[in-house]
Amino acid sequence: MTQRVAYITGGSRGIGAAIAKSLAKDGYDIAISYARNEQAAQKTVDEVRALGRRGMAIRCDGEGNGNRAAIRRVVADMGRIDALVCNAGIYPYGDVADMTDEQVDAVLGLNVRAVMIETIEAARHMTQGGRIILIGSTFADRSPFPGISLYSASKSALNGFARGAARDLGPRGITINVVQPGPIDTDMNPATGAAADMLRSFMCHKEYGQVSDIASVVSFLASPAASFMTGSAVTTDGGLAA
Repeated sequence: MTQRVAYITGGSRGIGAAIAKSLAKDGYDIAISYARNEQAAQKTVDEVRALGRRGMAIRCDGEGNGNRAAIRRVVADMGRIDALVCNAGIYPYGDVADMTDEQVDAVLGLNVRAVMIETIEAARHMTQGGRIILIGSTFADRSPFPGISLYSASKSALNGFARGAARDLGPRGITINVVQPGPIDTDMNPATGAAADMLRSFMCHKEYGQVSDIASVVSFLASPAASFMTGSAVTTDGGLAA
């Protein structure tokens, strides 16, 4: 049996690291990208290898031609790519009237353009059974408070892209889906403090999710059991969007 390979962007910590380890447990060899924290990336790689899988980390800031080059390196070094998980992104916060052109370019560059380029390049190397999973946000469908217009727009774009790409990739047996997390307890979005209390007030569940909650959904979408799902958005947000 040919060994499957998964590439996770932003895989050095948080949701990305959890996805990397979950897919390793599922039998995938793992490549991750990171922007700055080489130590955290190496820790994730070491944990993948401890599970008996191959692991590698690639530095990629998500700009320019780095996204395409990173996927080509995965294919060159690991022999193939069977699953792509586009997890890297940024979360700007601020009033729409105060946004600068530079902020718009940065958010659309990493949250949208990079995802499209990664998907395009990965699709060129994938065969029957390939899986593309985009990490979106529940805020693509709902903006329950001010200050997230640019972020919401960038994540909404992923849904339209996935639906269109599903039509293109379906005949080749490749699926593409979006996972839409809600509040997840990470270093960047801790489950304590005033902001967390505010988000909790919108949720049915009233508790922040864990990174494992998102990783388990990604593992399902990357498995043969999800072969009939494509062009879908899977909201996993504790009922925030209900």
